Amino acid sequence: MPYLTRCITSVTEQTIGRDQLEILVVDDGSTDGTAEELDRLAGLYPRLLRVFRQENSGGPSAPRNLGLDHARGRFVFFLDADDHLGPEALERMVAMAEENGTDVVLGKMVGEGGRGAPTSMFRRDQPKTDVFSSRVYWTLNPMKLFRRELLERHRLRFPTDLSIGEDQLFVGPAYLHAAGISVLASYDCLYWVRREDAGNITLRTGGTEPRLRFLPRVVDMILENVPPGPGRDHLAHRHLTVEVQQLLGHLAREPRTEQDKALARLAESIEPLWHEGLNDQLSAMARLRLHLVRHRMLDELLDLVRFERELARGKVATPVLVDAGRALARYPFLRDPARAIPDDCYDVTAQLGVRHRVTRADLRGTVLHLAGHGYLHRVETRDVTTELVLRERDSKVEFRLPVTHTATPGAGAGEDEGSYTYDRAGFEAAVDITTAADGSALGDGLWDISLAIGAQGITREVRVGSKRADDVSGKAATHVVDTAEGLRAVTLYTTHPHGNFTLDIGERKHTVASRLRLDGAVRWAPDAPTELEFTGRCTLAGHPEGAPALTVTLTDGQGGSVSHRPARRPEAGGAFVIRVPVSELPLGVWRGELRLGSWSVPLPALPKNMPPAKWRHRALPRYAKPAPGSGGGFALQVAKTDLVRAVARRVKG
Repeated sequence: MPYLTRCITSVTEQTIGRDQLEILVVDDGSTDGTAEELDRLAGLYPRLLRVFRQENSGGPSAPRNLGLDHARGRFVFFLDADDHLGPEALERMVAMAEENGTDVVLGKMVGEGGRGAPTSMFRRDQPKTDVFSSRVYWTLNPMKLFRRELLERHRLRFPTDLSIGEDQLFVGPAYLHAAGISVLASYDCLYWVRREDAGNITLRTGGTEPRLRFLPRVVDMILENVPPGPGRDHLAHRHLTVEVQQLLGHLAREPRTEQDKALARLAESIEPLWHEGLNDQLSAMARLRLHLVRHRMLDELLDLVRFERELARGKVATPVLVDAGRALARYPFLRDPARAIPDDCYDVTAQLGVRHRVTRADLRGTVLHLAGHGYLHRVETRDVTTELVLRERDSKVEFRLPVTHTATPGAGAGEDEGSYTYDRAGFEAAVDITTAADGSALGDGLWDISLAIGAQGITREVRVGSKRADDVSGKAATHVVDTAEGLRAVTLYTTHPHGNFTLDIGERKHTVASRLRLDGAVRWAPDAPTELEFTGRCTLAGHPEGAPALTVTLTDGQGGSVSHRPARRPEAGGAFVIRVPVSELPLGVWRGELRLGSWSVPLPALPKNMPPAKWRHRALPRYAKPAPGSGGGFALQVAKTDLVRAVARRVKG
């Protein structure tokens, strides 16, 4: 209480429907009015809610096991009394499990009241994944949907002799034995609440002893179920970072007489999981921690814990030492001869943040203009070697192009309290697609644009465009450009969902024809009854002003051809009007299309009820009207008026 009411109500109101649910509530010896509230709720939902009461067991394992023993549903979901569900959570999770044949579904968790919730596994929906090719193992709490048959087949229950970590010994094996795991990230399923009294079990269980009791068992669970190799290392990564850091935080508060013993037990516990080959997956701080644990360097570990606490409270990232193309974090004991800790424990080169912003990105003819800034976080912009990289997405062919380095006074002032300066981070580039391939033209393809940002011998590559000035458009802009090889289509656009710039050369994704549109209605011009008027829109960002121009071209199938351009430049938004004087057309049936160079779009069909246009040619009457049997396309018949028939019709009339 008082969280319980909201918790249970959130289940009774699930859109999956009460006929699909049973709610099992285990009162584990409550003393705060929970029992009375459960009686009230049971009266409200007599067919839905079952209450079980027992003496306080001291932890969540026994009540969860009791509920599981009595569950009858195809799926079970564990919900702590201080949390609650989104209205559609169960319906969506069950549907995902059934559609994909998965045994476990992780619904997105949202923290409330300042409580942090796991996020790394909820970047996107994953209909079917596993524990080795995703981040699901980084959340081992049991607030998930489980197929009950999986739990019963493997006799999975929560260990009752642990006050913490019991969920890891339940969820871990469930993950490993599951036929598949789903991640529902597109809906807020579980609201994870921080209680005002900080009474959440996971927040108040302290000390190293409970952690040193469950950690070896988790290690044994991994060793027994996962053979050596990348899969085991993937799981080990979680425990060698999360559990070790948390345990050391508690160890720092233990009496000195207990610290040496706890450290020795910790080193023994993780020894089967840790090996040098894991280092590339670990952060520098994690590598340093594990080195100190392995060598039982207690005083250094205590100093490191204090350092991490200060670092977490501060707003300035740790400075780095740049040496021989490597960035070494200035964590405690860096290159201290008395400790002889390897530089690898401090190497953050691969972890350096890359900051960039694009302030210009546009095509002018065949030249792409880019400008902005880019720098490596914590590395001053000395000896800058930044280059622009164009890489074709499929073939991986790449070209590196020089940029002009420009001054950027004040760059970085908004982070780290201005502790680091990046005054030469700017870049400007003008890339001509006709010469960018080592003097030759870039071939057709999707050319992703990156910056290889370099300073002081360190280089990191980053795709550019996701960070850009407000006046830099990310909308696709298709150009037709004139080159020595003829007209080419070039589109500058940003990718979805990341928003990085790419050049599409040769219409791989963006066609010229899709930028040429004719309105469906063709009519005789109001002020010129023998002129066909075509209206449309050309939304190309650019095309050559001279020949070949945008035209309506008509052909008679006998070698005759006429072309007409817009009478004036297209209006804002690309709207144009093209008129064709039919009185100038020779006799015959004319078909046509809108053309721009080699690109074309069919002309719309003439309305069947369109009145004929009439005029005299050398004193003899002619007319133009929709040709019969046109098959739904544009077809204009130009013919002489049959004078005999015309007179006969007039006499008869």
